[in-house]
Amino acid sequence: MEIDGGLDIRVETENRQTHRRISALRLRELVARIGDAGDRFLVVQRIPDLPDVFAQVWHKEGGDYRLEHRLSEAEFYGTNLDGPDRVADLLTAWARQAGAGWDTGVDWEPVDLGPREEVPELPDEVREKVEERVRTRLRCGYDDRRMLTEIAEEWLVTGDERPVSRAQAGRLVDRLWLERVAEQADWAGVTDPDRLTRAFEALDASGITARENFACCRGCGLAEMGAERGDARGFVFFHDQVTEHAVAGYGLALHYGAFDGSAGTTSAVGHEILAALRGAGLSADWDGDPDKAIEVKPLTWHKRLEG
Repeated sequence: MEIDGGLDIRVETENRQTHRRISALRLRELVARIGDAGDRFLVVQRIPDLPDVFAQVWHKEGGDYRLEHRLSEAEFYGTNLDGPDRVADLLTAWARQAGAGWDTGVDWEPVDLGPREEVPELPDEVREKVEERVRTRLRCGYDDRRMLTEIAEEWLVTGDERPVSRAQAGRLVDRLWLERVAEQADWAGVTDPDRLTRAFEALDASGITARENFACCRGCGLAEMGAERGDARGFVFFHDQVTEHAVAGYGLALHYGAFDGSAGTTSAVGHEILAALRGAGLSADWDGDPDKAIEVKPLTWHKRLEG
């Protein structure tokens, strides 16, 4: 699938670069680039990420290209190819979800995954508590599967008692993640969180540092915002707890300010934020008092997962 000319994928490189929704041409360039020490592989995941589904390529200068793709927990295949063009063609077809036939004409061999780990079921009372927490974070929409697994593993920890293992947490998260991916497939068109992201991107480009789901609370957000300043004259953010309020149907409270600390600049920043929100099609309210938050409501919080 492609959106605005970009493939619906995320590409991670050995040198810690991440590329989202890149074009087929850019993917080809990344494949052609790999080979030097510290930059020898790419891992490609779908957006939204799907458990146990990915493609990857490894190449050392002077050698073949090793291309692998995983279909499920039990199905993993690989092949060796002699040049980047064929690799890029196959990865592009995989990224476009071209259906049956994208991988024809290649001699794929199974990759040995070793014995499957047996993961015991959680007791119902433990599972239900962890599921409740994970579902809330899934509805927020900002955590990837790795973060959600950490949340699930740590949620009920008391002292040395750890009722949920890493493997149990991962299994639970993957199941609930797929449920949420199926739900969001029914969301049509632009959602309120999409509009919010567009407004924040416009503000960020105009000189107001704009951050979604930033920090755990207002105090921490204000303390950490200085590191995000750059050349900006002001800022706006909402924090983790506010995101959960939006999920519960209470709208968003946006915190904002001026980096020079003046009431006049803060007020001007507030008016710019209000105009950007309304320009993106959101309902926003503020009485002009620089000491009060900007309220964005009502909201239907359909935040699409990416992973």
